[in-house]
Amino acid sequence: MQPWQPLLDWWFGPEASATQVAAARQRLWFGKKDSQDVEARERFGGLVDEALDGGLGAWAEQSDGWLALILLLDQLPRMIFRDSPRAYAGDARAQALVAEGLARGLERDLAPIRQVFICLVLEHAEDLASQERALYRYRLLLDGATASERVLFEGFLDFSERHRVVIARFGRFPHRNAILGRACSAEESAFLLEPGSRF
Repeated sequence: MQPWQPLLDWWFGPEASATQVAAARQRLWFGKKDSQDVEARERFGGLVDEALDGGLGAWAEQSDGWLALILLLDQLPRMIFRDSPRAYAGDARAQALVAEGLARGLERDLAPIRQVFICLVLEHAEDLASQERALYRYRLLLDGATASERVLFEGFLDFSERHRVVIARFGRFPHRNAILGRACSAEESAFLLEPGSRF
């Protein structure tokens, strides 16, 4: 068994259709639950620390390992270090790995539902060009979706569009300001009072 397999098994569950995987794992992926954060820390905290310290680079030689390393840098810190600056500590390396892997075509070996988590790295970037790349990638996934999967991938595309609007307007995600010690502008403070302003 490859060293990244337990993480992928936990994150995606057994092989199934995109809609089945999403239905079974959506709460893990996008929910905020203390027990899930604790489980992530207990099972994979050591690997997250290693990845954040620049290790595990050899994982990126294979598509599945590349994806798992990206999860360790982008998704799991947001759980393990929730509401702290360290939640975003892996973003720069994850973005570099995504760029390198896409240039090599590593995403082509991944099921579309797994490619979503490559797109999410771009969606998390406080950079308009990355937001545009995320939208492009989500459109590709939607174009390739089966009829039964279209609603799922339309939802991912819609959420990406909402992220892009925020970055186009502010150049950053205002909801991160307090966590990262950044001052909010008056416009950002007003925006944060609106429903759906915090991702």
